Amino acid sequence: MANFNDILSASGEDLVRIFYPYGRKEIAEKGSRVETVAKGLKLGTAQLICAAGFNPHISELPEILEILGYPNVEKLVKERNRLFISDIYKKLPLDNVLAIYGAVRDQPETLQTMQYLLESRLAAIESEIEATVNSMIIEKYKAEMRAIYSDGIAGIDFAEKRLQKIDSGFRALLNEVSIIAEYRIIPPGNIFFRDAVLPEEKRKLLNKGLIPTDLIEARLQDEGISREERKMLNDFIRLNRQADRGASES
Repeated sequence: MANFNDILSASGEDLVRIFYPYGRKEIAEKGSRVETVAKGLKLGTAQLICAAGFNPHISELPEILEILGYPNVEKLVKERNRLFISDIYKKLPLDNVLAIYGAVRDQPETLQTMQYLLESRLAAIESEIEATVNSMIIEKYKAEMRAIYSDGIAGIDFAEKRLQKIDSGFRALLNEVSIIAEYRIIPPGNIFFRDAVLPEEKRKLLNKGLIPTDLIEARLQDEGISREERKMLNDFIRLNRQADRGASES
């Protein structure tokens, strides 16, 4: 019995082996062919559509598309995209979503599509969090966002859009600025000088040792920075100097 990951990562030959037994099965009266196949594989319909739809070999196998009830790969991809954007860890659990990211990072064409889909998917998740404040969704969202950066799904353009949002509560919730810096998508020094990045976010960069003292002092020369940021930077320098003196005296 093939599971979600088996279908997602299968070779063309393996896809034929997995789906061929369903080629002659009767369609259930109240269900579609893809639902019938999903039931036979003990998968959810959305899981089957996304696993097959994100497999790079599916477009080369019209006979498999026919078994699944799709006239062409474009129809499958459209349904795949709709499900991926709209589902919030219900039909596609977190481990399925993470497996998809792991698969598409090595598929340049699909990776480009994924970067387009991400904006709508994350907007749906963030809207759900705002409406429900569901702690389980929040934790899954955090894990998904880290995977987006660690797997190389998110590029510079994606990170730039996230950093340009002023007073982004979601960015702070995720500790996203530190993640962007950690994976070197945008240099920490570049992030540090941005007015849209909150003082608390910058403090986390400082605590990780990502910002040298000369950059802190250069930032303090800017008369336009907020009172909150100026206080945070001065406090950080003062505490560091006290720590250095304590270390030298001991």
